[in-house]
Amino acid sequence: MRGELAAGERLPAARELAEVLDVNLHTVLRAYGRLRDEELIELRRGRGAVVRGDADAARLRLAELARQFVREARKQGLGETEMLEIVKGARP
Repeated sequence: MRGELAAGERLPAARELAEVLDVNLHTVLRAYGRLRDEELIELRRGRGAVVRGDADAARLRLAELARQFVREARKQGLGETEMLEIVKGARP
């Protein structure tokens, strides 16, 4: 998300990264799984872990902002209808 890795760039193999970091292989596999779940990387058979594109990162940022909005709105006791009204009213 910080742009340190280019879209399409491959991450090290899980086994290799585990050895370099001196951590358990399953720790790296869980981390890669979490990055996949957060849609920051794609896990491709034969290619390994690959960084997703900039357009995907921008969309991911919007999704995170939306989650923050929903959390805050729920804290304030708003329902879905009220949240949608706020979003529709936020047009520039």
